[in-house]
Amino acid sequence: MVKAVVGDEAHLKAFEEALSSSSSSPPPQAQVGLVVGKLSASSDRALVYSLLPTPPTEAAAPACSLRAAPKPKPSSKGKAPTSSDASLEFDVDWIAEHARQVSRMLLGGMSVIGIYVWASEASFKATSPAVLSQVIRAVSQAWYGRAFTERLLIHISYSPRRLACRICEVSSGSLRPCDFKYSKLLPSLQTFRCTYDFEIRLTSVQAELFKKAILKAINHLTEEVQNARALIDGHLFSEDIKISTEGPHQVDFLVPFKNAVPVEECSLEGVAGLLRFTGSVSALAYLGPKESISEAISDLKADIITSLRSRLDIILDDADDGSAANELDQSPSQKVTQVVFHELREPYNFLFPRRVLIPWFSGAYICDYLQQSETTEDAVDRCKEVIPLETAAESSSILEPERAAACGTLESFWDMVPGARSGARDRSSRLKDSGCTGQDDDDKSQRRQGGVNLNILAALFALLVALIAGFVFTFSAGSNT
Repeated sequence: MVKAVVGDEAHLKAFEEALSSSSSSPPPQAQVGLVVGKLSASSDRALVYSLLPTPPTEAAAPACSLRAAPKPKPSSKGKAPTSSDASLEFDVDWIAEHARQVSRMLLGGMSVIGIYVWASEASFKATSPAVLSQVIRAVSQAWYGRAFTERLLIHISYSPRRLACRICEVSSGSLRPCDFKYSKLLPSLQTFRCTYDFEIRLTSVQAELFKKAILKAINHLTEEVQNARALIDGHLFSEDIKISTEGPHQVDFLVPFKNAVPVEECSLEGVAGLLRFTGSVSALAYLGPKESISEAISDLKADIITSLRSRLDIILDDADDGSAANELDQSPSQKVTQVVFHELREPYNFLFPRRVLIPWFSGAYICDYLQQSETTEDAVDRCKEVIPLETAAESSSILEPERAAACGTLESFWDMVPGARSGARDRSSRLKDSGCTGQDDDDKSQRRQGGVNLNILAALFALLVALIAGFVFTFSAGSNT
């Protein structure tokens, strides 16, 4: 349960100052955005690193606006409504999409933990708590990751000017106040890096979709990563390990040997093909002040898995956005998502997007993913759309830790059977495509039958020789007596 919230003093106060200066020209406008920070299951503190305004919608409409109060009936003697009586109105789907895009770009130890609202005290109070909790619930469901039952709601009021923080219970939608204070968080962050190499081989069943096959591979990798032991700067991790505050820290994961294979992976019943998923993931995690080292290890492991899932989402999004009807005009993402395992005639290789790191602020980085035909400039442009960058990111400041992209190979069942390909090369095209056997199998059968007959004749000959030898021995013994 979150009892106190700590925000980065330099960044948040500068953000408040920028909001206040923009409210000088009437009429005042409301604003909504995301809270980026850290929630921890082992701590009752929440850390707030940054506030990100939600950009206007595709129709150039604000994600949050003031809805005028209803006019009083002619018979009533109440005074006419003013702007202070207006409540807040939100574009919930657009805010949730912003949260999804931002979450994809955040590294380990940072996530979207709530929303902030910039509005007058009267407008905020005129807004139903159910409306506010609906927005928070949509944001919390926009991304996979650790499931927390609480999220933050920060209200920045410009009339009067003050900041208040509330905790929202996601399930019930209830709001409760909590303590908020400033501290120097960002200068105290520690950085942990690792490069995780993996290779996964899984069978695929008939009519299995591409997404399901890759998710199955990622789930197996998740179990492998969670069971891995960590080396931090060459020292085996333990609860009492001591590390320096200098960084970044290099982490290596030791994966236990696989002593057993799941039963479902041993059976060939219904097998249509084989998925080989190999590559390297460059992961990074930030550790806040007064957090345990085990938190950094957990966040680093989570970053590996969410990074792979982000790449899968990018492939699926690209395939859904494509409208090319001609196979030649289809993108690689469209082609791979349409692959059917049992119809494959040759191994099908595809590349995952690779990760690049883009400078954000105070030495921290965010990430994006490049398809084969994209450049780092494309990644910077995408980041600018959803996350304000402190300075213009130059090409030399962008890190590309993954020189080679993760690779997937889809193979049909016939690629898994030794000799199945070579035996089918001289057949007709239909027999070659279907994998059926023809005259070659009849010749092999005849050769096998001939080999069996020869073995029988050899056995009979040996028996005959033994009988003759026995008869001669018996006759010789009888003559001597």
